[in-house]
Amino acid sequence: MRKLYILLVVLCAWQLVRAQQYAIVIKGGHVIDPKNNIDAVMDIAINEGKIVEVARNIETRQAIQTVDATGLYVTPGLIDIHAHVFYGTEPDHAYSNGMLSVVPDGFTFRTGVTTLVDAGCAGWRSFPLFKRQVIDNSQTRVLALLNIVGEGMRGGPYEQNTKDMDGKMTALVARQYRDYVVGVKVAHYEGPEWTPVDEAINAGTAANIPVMIDFGGNFPPLSIEELFMKRLRPGDIFTHCFGQLRTRESIVDTTTKTVKPFVRTAQKKGIIFDVGYGEISFAFSQAIPALKSGFYPNSISTDMHARSANLAMKDILSVMSKFMAIGMDLPGVIQSVTWNSAREIKREELGHLSVGAIADVAILGMREGKFGFYDYTGYKVEASRKLECEMTIKGGKIVYDLNGIANPIVLPRSPLSQPLREHQDHL
Repeated sequence: MRKLYILLVVLCAWQLVRAQQYAIVIKGGHVIDPKNNIDAVMDIAINEGKIVEVARNIETRQAIQTVDATGLYVTPGLIDIHAHVFYGTEPDHAYSNGMLSVVPDGFTFRTGVTTLVDAGCAGWRSFPLFKRQVIDNSQTRVLALLNIVGEGMRGGPYEQNTKDMDGKMTALVARQYRDYVVGVKVAHYEGPEWTPVDEAINAGTAANIPVMIDFGGNFPPLSIEELFMKRLRPGDIFTHCFGQLRTRESIVDTTTKTVKPFVRTAQKKGIIFDVGYGEISFAFSQAIPALKSGFYPNSISTDMHARSANLAMKDILSVMSKFMAIGMDLPGVIQSVTWNSAREIKREELGHLSVGAIADVAILGMREGKFGFYDYTGYKVEASRKLECEMTIKGGKIVYDLNGIANPIVLPRSPLSQPLREHQDHL
């Protein structure tokens, strides 16, 4: 009799496990998944960190947690391919183990970002420290573009030292850390030489990874036509593409207000145009005429750092909302921060909601109201809507829930959780 009882208990437990075959079911959200051409109200089921079903109606009785996404947009987790997160305490190190970079987890999940790429804060010499200090201690998936300068973005003379721009060593370290390094970065060089670009291209070719160019600090500016047509390869990335500065040639002719013909040719060739908004690297005077003429960025990114986060840029949702305000539709904006970005960094396991894919998900709301979006010049665009993050799921786990739309709410464990429960019992 006892054996029969035990068998019944085991069978009941097994049936319960079978019934709960989903960890999370997201119900009733408007799914936008550009890779799979989905733009419709759908349910999504997640289990063991993966997307296991995308369908019109998924039974919630099979789920441990349900998320009511009615009236919200459900997208792949956002990918920001240009940020600065090699934070540290060295006051004279700028973005490389310095105070101008930011802690990634404080700026990612609350905006739907599950993956970001540090854009050149570390060079081949400083990358091991960056990995130990930041990558290994972040919940956010942090990848990296390796600076062609060995010291990385230490500022001042360090970033002008052409003798520290070593394509061979950069490629060597990129191959050594291939799970984390997704490209090479050129930035902040102020001379008339092509040395930084050429060394970076050598490194990118040797390691089979793209190069991102933050181009131009010289006056007169170096030719971006030569950069696009004679230096860069298809798949290389031109960031700050809507910048308008005295020391950098712009892509829009400021007299005719049209995109220069060779820029369109470059994009057709395969050069990637990335926003890289930043502190002073985006101007509506470039972006508005470009979009009006049908020229769109391949990817939207923030150039997030300690200053840009408090100025016109704000965060990735603010930048996405700006592009909606000047002419991009929502599916196009979502594609530019998900599937396009994943392909640009050659991480095509990310940026989509295919069955079997990593369960990185952003759930976004569209707030209606009166909003003002301005750039660093003070030019302002008014809009009636902007995006807001309701929930972020990374690797199948809810890491941000703005308004408690998960049922039941499961809080992460902490050393304080047990004393808190004991305290609540006495209330």
